[in-house]
Amino acid sequence: MVLERLFDSLFIQYEKFPQLTCLAAKENGAWVSYSTGQVIQIVNDLSNGLLEMGIEPGDKVGLVSYNRPEWVFADLAISQIGAINVPMYPNSTTNDYAFIIKHAEIKIIFCGDSEIHKKLISSGFPEDLIYTFDKLDNVNHWKSILKPCDDTATSKIETLREKIKKEDLATIIYTSGTTGEPKGVMLSHDNIMSNAKAVSQVIASIKPGMKTLSFLPLSHIFERTGLYTYMHMGISIYYAESIDTIGDNLKEVQPHFFASVPRLLEKVYDKIVKKGYELTGVKKQLFFWALHLGHRFELNKKQGWWYDTQMKIANKLIFSKWREALGGNIEFVVSGGAALQPRLATIFWAAGIRILEAYGLTETSPGVGFSRDDCIKIGTVGPMLDKVQVKIADDGEILVKGPNVMMGYYKNDKATNEVLTKGGWFHTGDIGEIVDNTFLKITDRKKEMFKTSGGKYIAPQLIENSLKESMLIEQVMVIGESRRFPAALVVPSFESLRDWCALHSIQYTSDQEIIENEKVILKFQSEIDHCNRDYAQYNKVKKFKLLPEPWTIEAGELTAKLSMKRRIILEKNSGAVEEIYAEE
Repeated sequence: MVLERLFDSLFIQYEKFPQLTCLAAKENGAWVSYSTGQVIQIVNDLSNGLLEMGIEPGDKVGLVSYNRPEWVFADLAISQIGAINVPMYPNSTTNDYAFIIKHAEIKIIFCGDSEIHKKLISSGFPEDLIYTFDKLDNVNHWKSILKPCDDTATSKIETLREKIKKEDLATIIYTSGTTGEPKGVMLSHDNIMSNAKAVSQVIASIKPGMKTLSFLPLSHIFERTGLYTYMHMGISIYYAESIDTIGDNLKEVQPHFFASVPRLLEKVYDKIVKKGYELTGVKKQLFFWALHLGHRFELNKKQGWWYDTQMKIANKLIFSKWREALGGNIEFVVSGGAALQPRLATIFWAAGIRILEAYGLTETSPGVGFSRDDCIKIGTVGPMLDKVQVKIADDGEILVKGPNVMMGYYKNDKATNEVLTKGGWFHTGDIGEIVDNTFLKITDRKKEMFKTSGGKYIAPQLIENSLKESMLIEQVMVIGESRRFPAALVVPSFESLRDWCALHSIQYTSDQEIIENEKVILKFQSEIDHCNRDYAQYNKVKKFKLLPEPWTIEAGELTAKLSMKRRIILEKNSGAVEEIYAEE
């Protein structure tokens, strides 16, 4: 069998290396596994049930849930009969659901739990067409659709499966809508599977039977392409219970690798350093000695016998515990979705935790660049994946061409023509450069760059990433469009701030009051001054304002994948912005 369509990944696993644990998740506190054969049976029975319900090739089926085996069952059952999976984020708003459901003309929806079910009802979608994975009172359960396959049903499914070509539409994934209404990205089977094959070549060191822990949303193409990659390579996939339980689940599953986003790696690092501060005496001295040593690490460079000797000691006494916290078996971590601070990547590599950075977009299925052990440069997202071409436009924009580039935006030719040229080049909207004729480096989003009144262009993401290296900064947005200088809106990490205040005998009354404390403001000024050292005068953050509440999805300030909606944040904090620039 050739790997060309989404569901091929499951049957290739069964053919080449069937697993006792193909998929696993916790139910009532215990891990429940599904073998490759069991997954195939469930997927076929679900396909049979969907056909009996009247779902036909080309029909759109909604899928909205946190990661769990049932998500995969539904996805593969939908795709192998030629229907179109339209995934939605479980943390999206009711308005987002209403728009996508209407725009995509969704026929039925699979959803995870009661909270999502309520939002879907509020969106106006008929309750009798919603099927939940959790068993709820007086609500359709997904298992009610299952219809055991007899020979006739199996033959019908196989016939439908054979009719599906790699060029056919496989899914419509709606973008988060940072700049307007969501756009439905149409991806073919070949778009996604060409990417899955290319990624498997990069991570060829992993072997059938290895384990991964999945917690990034399957509704996002990053984890979803990973699903098909892992499946056809014979990897056992374990789904974390929640973001809050990742630490415990890592220790239980002991995975060999997992995919993450920079923000989570930042939190892991902050948690480790916080524990370091809680140590006393010699243990504390050793911890920070090792940390300082790790920050001096340079990948692929000989740093002398004395440094190597010290690193061996640091590895045995300190860094080995970091790897144990990730389960003890970690071969590597894939980081994508946003830029990773080079300083953070360096310390993880020094600790023996290999960070492979990846870059892509929903429209590119998603992979464009992918670091690999034999070709890596910290601060870049590696060389391009197989068959993916990249060129840099005159204005610095990254253009991409290859089998991974989307078919277009659903029902939106105007938007499609704006980003896809006749030559097949996709305009990513990202600014970047090619380093050493090999490595792709991302510097910013084209639409997020701004010009000060002095005519200087500012790339906010670079500055924001530097500022977030501070343990005291949770969220930050650099502003300054048409203003005299860059400034920043800063949301403190209130947990870390509370610890800092306790250490310095500062009374912590409330989040609102503490950000007005003179000593606290001076501390944040020193954090910003530290960041400013790396920038030219026109790039330095001159002023800042501390904000009392974090930006959230629910308040409309973040997208479902946690990207900032800059316009909304600016509007909601217009008073703070005017206060910053009052003396211009």
